[in-house]
Amino acid sequence: MSALLLVALSLGLSNFAAAVGIGVSGSDAGIRLRVGVIFGVFETVMPLLGLVLGRSLASALGHAAHWIGAALLIAAGLYAVWQYVAARRGRADDPPAVPAGHRPGRLLITGAALSIDNLAVGFALGTYHVNIAAAAVIIGAVSVGLSLIGLELGGRIGRRAGEWGELLGGLVLIGVGIAVASGII
Repeated sequence: MSALLLVALSLGLSNFAAAVGIGVSGSDAGIRLRVGVIFGVFETVMPLLGLVLGRSLASALGHAAHWIGAALLIAAGLYAVWQYVAARRGRADDPPAVPAGHRPGRLLITGAALSIDNLAVGFALGTYHVNIAAAAVIIGAVSVGLSLIGLELGGRIGRRAGEWGELLGGLVLIGVGIAVASGII
């Protein structure tokens, strides 16, 4: 059980870091709910999906999973930076009323990117005869908790960052993507 909690914490740290980046541009109760649900669902479902897909796919996808997730996070961060720069130059087609980090589509992409490594975890959990349902619930709960803490911390940073919040959030996502690619997270 303690090993499972450590796995859940290690997987949840990337969600924490991404949530800090999202929270920098501000978060209300609706944003907290969306982030918690999206990140929690992906973190809970991906290990189950990994178990279902089986070990044969694990060897093919296992090594590439963190690269795919890292690339998606970096792309999401670059998009946020691009949105910030375009808005500052006055070239944004329609400046969004909702910061890019809060849009449901971007949250879905971020949640998926953060949880791709959970496919491999699902494969591994299946080989260790861990109760996969309990593992998925624990991983999901830890992810939601760390995401909410990250949103709160990001919100506090964002209040101090002011108009730079969207840029800072994008840079944090790029940093998380680089950390995922390098194996730090």
